[in-house]
Amino acid sequence: MIRLYDTARGEVVPLEPRDPGKVSMYVCGPTVYGPAHLGHGRFALVFDVLRRYLEWSGLEVTYVSNITDIDDKIIDRAAREGRAHDEVAREWEAAWWRSMEAIGVARPTHDPHATAFVAEMVALIERLIAEGAAYETDDGVYFSAEAVTDYGLLARQSIESLQAGARVEVDETKRSPVDFALWKKAKPEEPSWPSPWGPGRPGWHTECVVMSLGLLGDGFDIHGGGQDLAFPHHENERAQARALGHRFAAHWVHNGFVEVGGEKMSKSLGNFTDLDDLAARSDPRSYRLLVLRSHYRSPIEVNEGVAADASAALRRLDALARRAATWPTVPADAATLERFRERMDDDLDTPAVVDLMFRTLHRANQAADEGRVDEAAAAGAAVMEMTGAVGLELLADTGDVPAEVAALARQRDEARTARDWAAADALRDAIVAAGYVVEDTAEGTSVRPG
Repeated sequence: MIRLYDTARGEVVPLEPRDPGKVSMYVCGPTVYGPAHLGHGRFALVFDVLRRYLEWSGLEVTYVSNITDIDDKIIDRAAREGRAHDEVAREWEAAWWRSMEAIGVARPTHDPHATAFVAEMVALIERLIAEGAAYETDDGVYFSAEAVTDYGLLARQSIESLQAGARVEVDETKRSPVDFALWKKAKPEEPSWPSPWGPGRPGWHTECVVMSLGLLGDGFDIHGGGQDLAFPHHENERAQARALGHRFAAHWVHNGFVEVGGEKMSKSLGNFTDLDDLAARSDPRSYRLLVLRSHYRSPIEVNEGVAADASAALRRLDALARRAATWPTVPADAATLERFRERMDDDLDTPAVVDLMFRTLHRANQAADEGRVDEAAAAGAAVMEMTGAVGLELLADTGDVPAEVAALARQRDEARTARDWAAADALRDAIVAAGYVVEDTAEGTSVRPG
């Protein structure tokens, strides 16, 4: 069984599903008010890889990732642009799904929207007030962090330490600086919903409590998101659920930051690169490979150099896929897949998996060059199995390259092996004249339509 680092426990522990053969996952999704940046792409890819691997392992995964379609940032953008808040949210949600499709992230099983669960949020807040865990003020309803004895667990700090380090705003009406808003009373011209405390809207920390419990039930297996969400967002979710007697999430998983010059990438810092920009400048699959090359809990820095290197590595994998298409169909090498499973089960050790992929790729090509075709085919099948399990799609299709052009490419490889450079150049010119692009890779001549 897979073992994952649990933020709440501070160690790598076995994932023990609530329901045998099934895994329930809730991953905090985007607030839709602008383009997705590389940090968003990383969390989406990390949990997409986890989901795909669990499914490859034979588990049935229910994957929930929400859409925050009402928030201060959405309201602010709508006001600046003179538009309705829901129009802004719809526009940027559509952009989000386009970006996810571009980098190969599968749609979640459920993608609940915050605005569809406001009534349930109001009911939850009423229960918290009845339990003495929340209180009303002039501007809204707040959760009392002291109502939960282990508040601060995901931050790995005590409530006293958090209180001492908290910033107290000038208009502070909260009882404690770490108390947080459950309901915000509406200001003039702001979107609002009815509640016992007057028109308003829910606080960000409440929506995921309602949606995760409503769709997955109590004690669901994994709650995930970026490292920046562990505190305060996930801690505040956990506090509300615990105050009402819920176990809530059994396992907390957080991925590391994407950095630029050592700083976290974020919209607020203004140092983000849109996912769409990356997809336009390089192979969109390269970002998945970059994410796989780094352990999910470690920071990752992205620049054009590493993206170009990942694109070159992808070409090697694609070349193997094309070459393997000509080999006999045999089962994937079992020993290789066992090593793959061992590394993935050890807290998603994807850097070791990427190394295994390319060592196996080299072994497959070497075996083929030496005429050991069945051995090459078994190794190649293992590479295909591993890349498929982590969602790294390979382009085995040469784009309907005619047999005669493919034959020219093979003849060119033979000429290069024989060091007949004049013949190799002439064959290259013939392929280009036929309207195809020729690329030299470590695995041989790659041909695609121009």
